[in-house]
Amino acid sequence: MLDNTDTIASTHLGKKSSGSNFYDPSLLVPIPRCENRRQYNIDNNNLPFYGWDIWHAYEFSALTENGLPVTRLLKLKYSSQSEFLIESKSLKLYLNSFNMSKFGENTKECLETCKNIIEKDLSEKLKTEVSLFFLDNNSEKIDIFSNFKNIINFTDESKIKIEKFKETPELLIFETKNEISEYYLTFDSLRSNCRVTHQPDFGDVFIYYKSQKHILEDSLIKYLCSFRSEYHFHEECCEMIFKRIYDLLNENDELFVCALYTRRGGIDISPARWSKSCKFEYKSALLDIKKLARYGIKQ
Repeated sequence: MLDNTDTIASTHLGKKSSGSNFYDPSLLVPIPRCENRRQYNIDNNNLPFYGWDIWHAYEFSALTENGLPVTRLLKLKYSSQSEFLIESKSLKLYLNSFNMSKFGENTKECLETCKNIIEKDLSEKLKTEVSLFFLDNNSEKIDIFSNFKNIINFTDESKIKIEKFKETPELLIFETKNEISEYYLTFDSLRSNCRVTHQPDFGDVFIYYKSQKHILEDSLIKYLCSFRSEYHFHEECCEMIFKRIYDLLNENDELFVCALYTRRGGIDISPARWSKSCKFEYKSALLDIKKLARYGIKQ
């Protein structure tokens, strides 16, 4: 039986949809965050994290008044504290509705007009401020994850036996050390599934934490593998991973989780969440709307 989130998300997902040949904001579908958060004891009125959802649309295109095509990579972001997230297929259909629509006398006017329209439409739908920028080949590209090491390198792969493929927090095991340490870990085989269409979603997850507690790497691998048969949106998976680790750590420990999903239909989603005490040094670069961070050029 579909819950309310699934019902709303099914507006376009899992259905044949031609969208619109011309600009149509009615295609956008906002999804409430609160329902999934309740399942994992995340208090929507007192979130244990700060965060942003960052999107890249690699195939945005519109026309000038003279019919000249203008094509750019579109980057947008909005806060995880917003009441809603945007359903990805509805965003794709909405952005595609610009393809044959005409705006402005030249490229600059076209992009400025589209930026203003999209920010206004999304901000109204999500009831939060949405920021947008168009990136070109001259945009600054940065690598914010150079310090992160593949978590497999800290384990004996031959001794890891994966048996759980539904989210199982009990798999996480930690030990307490005598001193506080920092950990920069990445796992490049995260897989979950769309909660409506059940199509697989693949990505990398980046985890930074600073604590006296050390989460055993083989247990963390087993936990991340347990998402393989889960059915959730990207943003939900990121928050679930954050919350399970957050519950293990001490109150003032630092924690940062970013899930870098590969693009589907020309769009990728990169949710990032961090604890209120987290001082992760590259957050500002991650959120800079005018920069293309490494996760933004993931193929």
